[in-house]
Amino acid sequence: MLSDKKNLDHMSKIEREHTTTYGSRYFTKPVPKYEMPEEGMPARAAYQIIHDELNLDGNPSLNLASFVTTWMEPEADKLIMESIGKNYVDNDEYPQTEVIQNRVVNMLARLFNAPKEANSIGSGTIGSSESIMLGLLAHKWTWKKRREAEGKPTDKPNIVMGADVHTVWEKFALYFDVELKLIPLKKNVCKTTETEITKVMSSFSCISGLNEDIYTVSAEDIITQVDENTIAVGTVVGTTFTGQMDPIEEINTALLEIKETKGWDIPIHVDGASGGFILPFLYPDIKWDFRLEQVRSINVSGHKYGLVYPGVGWLIFKDRTDLPEELIFNINYLGGIMPNYSLNFSKGSSTIIAQYYNLIRLGMKGYKQIMENMQENAHYLASKLNGTKKFEVINKSITFPIVTAQLQNSEFSAFHLSEKLRQKGWIVPAYTLPANAEDVAVLRMVVKESFSKDMVEMLFNDIMDSIKKLEQSTEERIEYIDGKENPTLLY
Repeated sequence: MLSDKKNLDHMSKIEREHTTTYGSRYFTKPVPKYEMPEEGMPARAAYQIIHDELNLDGNPSLNLASFVTTWMEPEADKLIMESIGKNYVDNDEYPQTEVIQNRVVNMLARLFNAPKEANSIGSGTIGSSESIMLGLLAHKWTWKKRREAEGKPTDKPNIVMGADVHTVWEKFALYFDVELKLIPLKKNVCKTTETEITKVMSSFSCISGLNEDIYTVSAEDIITQVDENTIAVGTVVGTTFTGQMDPIEEINTALLEIKETKGWDIPIHVDGASGGFILPFLYPDIKWDFRLEQVRSINVSGHKYGLVYPGVGWLIFKDRTDLPEELIFNINYLGGIMPNYSLNFSKGSSTIIAQYYNLIRLGMKGYKQIMENMQENAHYLASKLNGTKKFEVINKSITFPIVTAQLQNSEFSAFHLSEKLRQKGWIVPAYTLPANAEDVAVLRMVVKESFSKDMVEMLFNDIMDSIKKLEQSTEERIEYIDGKENPTLLY
């Protein structure tokens, strides 16, 4: 987020300063908000000012907008505090932290089914945004080197993806001067029968027995946009907008045919920020990862369903040959030789340690149980909403623990309901889908590990209460309030 410099001359005294609180317990003079004070203050006073102000933030436990982890076990908290002062790039000073990152990269490469013969390589990042930029930068460089070797121009690289991608993909195209071929979304209604279950589960375009509106790209969409200048195709498992999944196996098949007929070797980068820690545990037979020939890199957010606090992401290349050596900096001014491939340089070690803690603490079985529990709660929430006849759940299959719902036959909008829920403490975002589906406004609820069935019940009750109030006329609301005796008194 960008912050601008305030013009203090245009601000009132109350806007410029923290005013005294608690009498004279902590401080007796106002404290400037936008200038460093001339003198400091006791630690307790500084803490109290900031602590009280942060009470205005939302409650993380009621935040269904964010995918980011808001709870970890006390033992993980302790490890985080023990390593919070360690800068990861100081490998000579903190060599065991580098060893632990290497172990995590190995675990994830195998989790994503890297071939045994592949020399996979990867790194921890600040988050999936950095991972995506680094992955695509490597693919741009590989494309450029191949074109130069063929004596062909390198001035018009492009990248192809659906409009269901995260903003960082558009950032990459702008920041690194790559033409963005963003395919608008369209609603594809998927209908299946029981006999198609095997085919359906392999492509994950839809789920047997459901008529589901699919807001993702298709392989046919991709084919019409790629050309010899395409550095990579971007795909998503667990889209931010609807919690759905691009048909990666079908896209891979189409790109293999293009490679065979036209000689264009176009890699796939899979954005697994939201779904990369879900699919291996809930749907291990779905082919979306390194089992597919053209999938050359995958990013995943450890701070989402990797169950780690922000911020940590992971980037894994199928093989070392997918990362050009020219992009790796061998740095020696911290002591030894350190190979570095990053957009950031310094970064904390604590979330890397926390990721390793989760992987060995939970194991495959533990992660699977947590994912199943989240999925069960997401299905329960979706069934409650469907039962009201006031919502249409868009992602009916609930492939990931995300519920995206559209209001039906309502005189108020999703934005009104979102605001009403905010008054009760719930943070449930309302937004419109990307082009060409801007006419669809939805509410999205991300179910996390700490979101229980009891909380589903509380959320659902507050949703229905909010709808009831939104449906009331002004006269009905006045009558409701006036009908109460001493409505503001608790005795």
